[in-house]
Amino acid sequence: MAGTLQRRLGLSDAVVIGVGSMVGAGVFAVWGPAADVAGNGLLWGLVIAAVVAFCNATSSAQLAALHPESGGTYLYGRRQLGPGWGHLAGWGFVVGKTASCAAMALTIGAHLWPAHDRLFAVAAVVVITVLNIGGLSRTVAVTRLLLAVSLVALFVVVVGGWRGPDPSVGRLIPVRAGWSDIVQSAGLLFFAFAGYARIATLGEEVKDPATTIPRAIPLALFGVLLLYAVVAVTVLATVPVADLAGSGAPLVLVADRGGWPASSPLVRVGAGIAASGVLLNLLPGISRTGLAMARERDLPSWFAHVDPARSLPLRAELTVALIVIGLITVFDVRHSIGVSGMAVLTYYAVTNLAALTLRPEQRRWPRAVAVTGLIGCIVLAVSLPASVVVTGVGTLAIGVLMRAVVGGFRPPFG
Repeated sequence: MAGTLQRRLGLSDAVVIGVGSMVGAGVFAVWGPAADVAGNGLLWGLVIAAVVAFCNATSSAQLAALHPESGGTYLYGRRQLGPGWGHLAGWGFVVGKTASCAAMALTIGAHLWPAHDRLFAVAAVVVITVLNIGGLSRTVAVTRLLLAVSLVALFVVVVGGWRGPDPSVGRLIPVRAGWSDIVQSAGLLFFAFAGYARIATLGEEVKDPATTIPRAIPLALFGVLLLYAVVAVTVLATVPVADLAGSGAPLVLVADRGGWPASSPLVRVGAGIAASGVLLNLLPGISRTGLAMARERDLPSWFAHVDPARSLPLRAELTVALIVIGLITVFDVRHSIGVSGMAVLTYYAVTNLAALTLRPEQRRWPRAVAVTGLIGCIVLAVSLPASVVVTGVGTLAIGVLMRAVVGGFRPPFG
């Protein structure tokens, strides 16, 4: 194994990466599926998803301070619970985030070139992979630019929506969805908050990680939560729920019906840019978890190589890009979101379980927060559509079997 990763990122860089990994997923891709399930009850689903995400964030931050290395919960699970638990988390992360990459690439294509969305999605993956290979410092700079443009587009959506002819908060009530529908919408909306895990995977590339990571994760999460709440209220107040449920581009509907209908092209471009920012950060995050897993022989050791010239896990990154391109040809956005949610909730369930093993002097948050996060992850995961749960469980089982074979038939949680 050649080369080592370098510590280049400060607090603001880590926060930007975390925000850039989240903004785009929820704001531009999730409202349609969530409205289809729960109607205007999705606002309560957003609150539930945010509470679970907060619990997960505090568990991640505590563990990242204790284990400031690459790998996220894959590493935490190994250290706190045992190798098998770490593998389950790592594989859940790889599966979930790979599905997320497919969803984001398809979102780019659907907004920027709807007639050839899959072809454009593949091109986006290729371009972003080239940017990532160019170096992480360039990735942070580009993420800042993409995030700024995305926020401008969202500002136009919100202001334009409330300047329209008939926005009304009366559309937010009464809530006609049942609690099972609201919880299922929370499981889908959780997809929008999962990006802060990207910060925890940068343990070997952040300056003073024991201080920076615990601060960066909550800052990124609360900033994005505020943004999502504003956008959610605007969308529900501006567009009838029935139209939202059937739309692949709900914020474009807001722009069309708002006070600035000519802004629709800007919103489409902003959506593509926001999704590009997410993809820009997800691809290297997956590769770094793969790097950590390969180092422990939970994946083939071929992926443990770090390119000495670029200080990047080049083999893992290129492999992830190729797999994402394959998924783009067979998945749609909604299926990608569901599979991602199932796998990532498994990842965070292990995160909270690992946090429960911390000693009192290692804790920065009460133990009850991790308990709430663990229960929340399980409830949201099983609330997802049955087909998604079956697909997710099957994929996770494949990972357990692969570990047993690569590692010489080790027991699943040994």
